[in-house]
Amino acid sequence: MSDPTTPRPTDNAFLGEILGGSHEPTYGGALSFMRRRYSRALDGIDAVVWGIPFDTATSNRPGCRFGPQAIRRASAIFDGDPQHPFGFDPFETLSTVDYGDCSFDYGRPAEIPAAIEAQARAILDSGAQLITLGGDHFVTYPMLKAHAARHGRLALIQFDAHQDTWPDDGGRVDHGTFVGRAVREGLIDPSRSIQIGIRTVAPEDCGIEIVTPETLDRVGVAGVLDMIRERVGECPSYCTFDIDCLDPAFAPGTGTPVAGGLSSREALALLRGLGPASIDIVGADVVEVAPPYDHADITAIAGATVAMIYLGLLAERRRS
Repeated sequence: MSDPTTPRPTDNAFLGEILGGSHEPTYGGALSFMRRRYSRALDGIDAVVWGIPFDTATSNRPGCRFGPQAIRRASAIFDGDPQHPFGFDPFETLSTVDYGDCSFDYGRPAEIPAAIEAQARAILDSGAQLITLGGDHFVTYPMLKAHAARHGRLALIQFDAHQDTWPDDGGRVDHGTFVGRAVREGLIDPSRSIQIGIRTVAPEDCGIEIVTPETLDRVGVAGVLDMIRERVGECPSYCTFDIDCLDPAFAPGTGTPVAGGLSSREALALLRGLGPASIDIVGADVVEVAPPYDHADITAIAGATVAMIYLGLLAERRRS
């Protein structure tokens, strides 16, 4: 038994081992994602958590540039424990670092998409899988470019209230147009892509399958998972989770909230069902967490849990 008078280690974000959980007070220590060590040394690293504090493309309420900070802060509640619903600590088998945030010149917005893509490609070139914390949903567009360059055309699994397929001349920096643009540029295969939680109407669906909350009510979580598996098949997939997929009761801190969304429990059950035996997720993000409109970290906790589930799925793949 350890000596209770011996101080427990702190600041795992700077001093901790790459493998294994940490044990710090949730109210103290440096706030990396789930206390992972801040590092840009990627030799032997399985997974990288990376923030993109960008919200210039927002069409309604700004503030999700503060999303990566809030998600990291909320993730402290996961410190050192076996994680539900997996029942194990993902970092016992998954070497993971927090890479910090994307760097760009906010005064040159036209150059930001290329900066995001280039930095993402450098991380992916290491062989690590990338989990991204947004930022508004436009950041998914350069992430899709980086991942498609490595894996080929992707299936898109999108949790969202919005289709994000509004008209785009190819030059917009807009979180509401990036999906249509990704289809036209061949980054994603619409016949293998699916959007879950949609409850707004856009001019076109681009051939992507849409699952509304009413569909979820009718067929249940198991039925929607069957739809995802049938749609995606064996295609390498990118999973993007816009936090406004959740009903505002579960995620008030977002820029474009829409009533009638999924509960946290429904969304997390769907994510958990995307296990390595059925879906080949090669990259993922969680976006649109806007702390200025949040209360008691409700939205940030949901966002941190989504990112934790992504890491749990990857760790499950390594274990099996």
